[in-house]
Amino acid sequence: MDAFFLSTLAVTIAEMGDKTQLLSLLLVAKFRRPWAITFGVTLATLLNHGLTAALGDWLADYLSGDIFQWLLSLSFLAMAAWVLVPDSDDNLNGRLVKYGAFVTTLVLFSLAEIGDKTQVATLMLAVKFESLVLVTLGTTLGMLLANVPVIFAGEWVLKRINMNVFRIAAAVLFAGFGLWGIADLLI
Repeated sequence: MDAFFLSTLAVTIAEMGDKTQLLSLLLVAKFRRPWAITFGVTLATLLNHGLTAALGDWLADYLSGDIFQWLLSLSFLAMAAWVLVPDSDDNLNGRLVKYGAFVTTLVLFSLAEIGDKTQVATLMLAVKFESLVLVTLGTTLGMLLANVPVIFAGEWVLKRINMNVFRIAAAVLFAGFGLWGIADLLI
């Protein structure tokens, strides 16, 4: 269950202030259909993080040894630095809007997650824990915990949350994963 809980925690914190929260806010402002947007986020995240966790799980079977553990630990430390950088606002693609809230959300969230911090985190967590299902479910829940309040409460929530606190907490969490891995190598 560590894989599930730590994946949920890592992505929930890492998502605070991320571009997908801004995208959620834009989608709500455009469509005013929170349930359709929530379902789109859920499916997009399950697909994206499921494929990413599958890749991580596969990599874990083939990559091992101290060199790989050093690379994984250093990747977590790099992730700690990356989450400190705020994301910028994304505009909605006008051609997708005609397909409605669900399809627009599904496509835009899928695209927004490609190469995103949480996708990289999902890959690293899947490698670390070697648990495709628990990491996928944990990171998906983390994405929903970070985005559903924005979807349903929108701008009101964003005005009351200090995103810098969440960025620092995410950096500390990822640095902790990295340092934990290094400590395991040295002990």
